[in-house]
This record gives sequence, C-alpha cells and structure tokens, in this order.
Amino acid sequence: MPLYYTQYMSTDGTLSFGSGSTAQTLEFAAAIGQRLKGGEVIELASDLGGGKTTFVRGLAKGAGSADAVSSPSFTLSNEYTAPKLTIAHYDFYRLNEPGIMKQELEESINDPAVVTVVEWAGIVKDVLPQRRLTIHITATNQESRQFTCTAPAELSYLIEGLAA
Repeated sequence: MPLYYTQYMSTDGTLSFGSGSTAQTLEFAAAIGQRLKGGEVIELASDLGGGKTTFVRGLAKGAGSADAVSSPSFTLSNEYTAPKLTIAHYDFYRLNEPGIMKQELEESINDPAVVTVVEWAGIVKDVLPQRRLTIHITATNQESRQFTCTAPAELSYLIEGLAA
C-alpha cells in the first residue's frame, strides 16, 4: 500500500493512498475526519460503486458522528451530526442541472460549522470553491481502492502527515 504526501507548486499538496480493504478505507477516511474543523469542502470523484459512500462513512465516524451514513443518490443530500460540526453530504448523479439544490449547496459551503462533501460535482463546479480537498477514488478490484487527494495549502492539514 503506497502512501505518500508531496508538496508542489507551493500551493497544492497531494496524497496517494492504496487501500486493500473496506476496513482500511474506513480508517483512512476516519483519519481525515478527525482533522475536520468545519467549513471544509470535499469533492469525491469516482465511478459508480467506487467507494464514495464508504469514504463518507469513515469520515463521519472520524469526526465523531454516530449517525448511519447512506448514499444520498435518491435524496440528493444527507446530514450527519458530529459533536463539533455537521457533515452535509450531496450526490448530484441523478441531476442534469442543480436547480434549487444549488442554493442549498451554497448555504452549506458558506456555513463555518458545516463540512460539505460533494459527489458527482460536475454540474455544480461553478459553486464549489477552489479551496477544497479533491479526492479521486479508483477501484482496483472488488475491495481495493486507490485514493489521490489534492489539497490547497489552506487545507493541507487534512492530509499532511497521514503517510507517517
């Protein structure tokens, strides 16, 4: 499982992590969840069945939430309450245009007590701040995933040192 952190262009940090199991994916996401302060935006990118919801399950647990995490594919958004913040989880897979969800997303992004997680962000790219953690997830087999995380300097605390 290669795991490394690099700093380049003095603004973005990247982390690559190979997970061999669902348990490792949950642990990796929980480590990021423990670092959340509120106000962060996380974009998750992968194919269908790529592990986005599993990642959010670990993220929420790491943040201290005991809520059951499920995919918002049909509901468009779910919220999970943690002791110090709320995680707003959006999935725009089924939408051709964001409509009223664009306003809800903007409110979430602008709330310093909310961590906003977005799946299938293509139709809302104009709403997402450049200051966001982007995580590309690639399924390498049934349980294994490759994570490539990119964070601007302001959010590097989310991924720095995870290689140690």
